[in-house]
Amino acid sequence: ALGNSAELHSMAVQNLMKLENSLLKLADQGVRLPGEDFLLFKMPEITDGVSFDTIAREWRCKWSLEDKTSLAGAQKELDAILAQTKAVKGVKHVQRVVCGGCGDFKVIIALDAESFGEWEKAGFAPEAAFLEKLKAVKGLQRVETQTYTLMTM
Repeated sequence: ALGNSAELHSMAVQNLMKLENSLLKLADQGVRLPGEDFLLFKMPEITDGVSFDTIAREWRCKWSLEDKTSLAGAQKELDAILAQTKAVKGVKHVQRVVCGGCGDFKVIIALDAESFGEWEKAGFAPEAAFLEKLKAVKGLQRVETQTYTLMTM
């Protein structure tokens, strides 16, 4: 007799996890699956054991701790381009980081590693326009960008 639906679900999840682990091991070895006409995606590595599946672009600035209108201005400019940013092909998520202790305002746009190059070729749009808007907000300083990789551990 088959168990209840929760037991079946648990068994299915365990089997899928085993299959996924096996496929990832094969992909790491560059193995092609029989009958498939594609190579499994292998995560890029910076060096042995340091792989990643996400590349992020960070837009950041410092807001004035004495006058939070600069923080409000940064948020207003982010709100204006948020939908366009989320619509970029390959975006996994957009995060906003605000630190009330040091005045950080950061926007992190995370893309799958395969899509990042296209966005880079497009100049990270709408980055340039957003950064110019931030530079025009009174009280915002050190408007900068950075690119880095992410990997859930």
